[in-house]
Amino acid sequence: MSFFSSCRQIPGLHLHIEDHQVEMNNGFVKVTLSIPEGLVTGISYKGVEVLENSNEETDRGYWDIVWSNTSAKSSYQMDKLFGTNFKVIVQNEDQIELSFARTWNPSLDDSKVPLNVDRRFVMLPQSSGFYTYAILEHLQGWPDFDVQEARIAFKLQQNIFHYMAMSDQRQRIMPMPVDRGTGEVLDYPEAVLLIHPVNPDLKDEVDDKYFYSCDNKDSKVHGWISKEPPIGFWLITPSNEFRTGGPVKQDLTSHVGPTTLSMFVSTHYAGDELALMFRNGEPWKKVFGPVFVYLNSDNSGKKDPNSLWEDAKERMLKETASWPYSFPLSKEFSHSDKRGTVRGQLLVHDRYIYKEPTPANQAYVGLAPPGDVGSWQRESKGYQFWSQADSNGSFVINNVLAGNYNLYAWVPGVIGDYQYNHDITMRPGADIKLELVYEPPRAGPTLWEIGVPDRSAAEFYVPDPSPSFKIHKYKDDHVDKFRQYGLWARYTDLYPQSDLVYTVGSSNYKSDWFFAHVNRHMGNLKYQGTTWKILFDLNSVDKDETYALRIALASAADAELQIWFNTVNVEAPDFTTGLIGKDNAIARHGIHGLYWLFSVEVKGSKLVKGTNTIFLKQSRDGDTFRGIMYDYIRLEGPVGTP
Repeated sequence: MSFFSSCRQIPGLHLHIEDHQVEMNNGFVKVTLSIPEGLVTGISYKGVEVLENSNEETDRGYWDIVWSNTSAKSSYQMDKLFGTNFKVIVQNEDQIELSFARTWNPSLDDSKVPLNVDRRFVMLPQSSGFYTYAILEHLQGWPDFDVQEARIAFKLQQNIFHYMAMSDQRQRIMPMPVDRGTGEVLDYPEAVLLIHPVNPDLKDEVDDKYFYSCDNKDSKVHGWISKEPPIGFWLITPSNEFRTGGPVKQDLTSHVGPTTLSMFVSTHYAGDELALMFRNGEPWKKVFGPVFVYLNSDNSGKKDPNSLWEDAKERMLKETASWPYSFPLSKEFSHSDKRGTVRGQLLVHDRYIYKEPTPANQAYVGLAPPGDVGSWQRESKGYQFWSQADSNGSFVINNVLAGNYNLYAWVPGVIGDYQYNHDITMRPGADIKLELVYEPPRAGPTLWEIGVPDRSAAEFYVPDPSPSFKIHKYKDDHVDKFRQYGLWARYTDLYPQSDLVYTVGSSNYKSDWFFAHVNRHMGNLKYQGTTWKILFDLNSVDKDETYALRIALASAADAELQIWFNTVNVEAPDFTTGLIGKDNAIARHGIHGLYWLFSVEVKGSKLVKGTNTIFLKQSRDGDTFRGIMYDYIRLEGPVGTP
């Protein structure tokens, strides 16, 4: 493909097209893209090239999809979505928008994902950065396939970007890529013990990209800072509507490379349940983004990375306040006049705690494609729209795309998931008002409880890492206890022979309940399933009634939880979850993955007056990472007990 060379002078915005590349320049930032592929081969800011130009042009800035062809049973492969058709959508004093598209047809080789792809790059005047978004489409009758990842990635200059920031606390000087090559690979390739790092202060630390994972709801801006020259490179994601899995789905952000990502689809912290799976030739179309690549500088001379971080946060707030953007020119992107609002109040009525419904304080309330209770956390193909209620349970969900949805919610401190029992049809300009009451699972009064129902295991005992590894710290010595390498192995250190025993009334879950129910290492890479015990006293037992044990899990990874009451019959547990979970949150320092809730009926005849024992066994051995993380456990008295 050949293009004429042009350099049309437009005040504020310049577009220069050559045979094999195109440059956008607004006086702040210059972006170079390959033609017709649409790879970002260069980003220049204040005369500084920020992308790693020693890399191949295909490995600097790119969109990619990791996918597999189900009919051929092929392994997962990466497609960087190279375009075959370049087009200038608009070029004027207000905006440049470029399209790099590819139309799928059966003649393409098997390395091309069966999707129509249109990737857009947008530059505006007086803006220190650029935007990018993509429209992906699968037409009816096209081949079936699975997608494990969809994202955009940037690889930055190794010699200047050494400081990474993703929150007020989670920011630090990072290892160099070479440090990983001179280090010792640990239990999995992503985790490397730094033995001879360039920065000696990092010796005996572990580097692992999963240390820097973040919930979708908190992953709005992250990036890298150069001390000299004092510039910052940031990825700003102004909306989560196009991300999969809802507000508490975790994913990667930035990591050693220096690399920064915006993840749209992934199976991280969830497993294949969150893969995009296309079957029977189903049609599908979705817009991912726009996201904003922002560059800033500090001319104060102080060389304080905090000033660049604070400016990036301010720009993030400006971008989120501007959502949905008014400038994208694809007809597939819906502007504000094509969207609507859902507002209202959510109350919680747990009749064994309060006689009347009470406000759902800080509840997460959202719209997602129709499904079952809690299905939003496993949803990957549609759009989701979430907000957090105030202390009165009042919520507003703005900018909802037209379509059919279910309304879902969950409340910190309250077990289970809420689902409104009517579908919601959103039309452009609609403003829907709802008054909602959630009645959480409850059969009788609480006899005892362990933990806090917040979908996380963070409140339980999280040990220090092995003395072999230096504690991984952030700015001002901030430490995330659960984001340390090898914590799963500390269970064997603490319980080398016998397992955890928790006594209701005297034990404290903050110090006596290990954060993860994992296997014991028996040596020689052999692992044994472990059985925990809960001891509790009952002053009386109604043998003819039924009790209820509620078990909420914050994570499960190739695990099976078996339960017995007072007597263990290995061949016939009183309850089993069966094999569940693929979220791998234990290995990836996640403290939570997908949420599971099990309600177990307990016949009074299984219990005794006096001391009772509940046996909890994670029965799947053979692997150090098989296990579960509990969120909350509660025993309720018989149905109807006052």
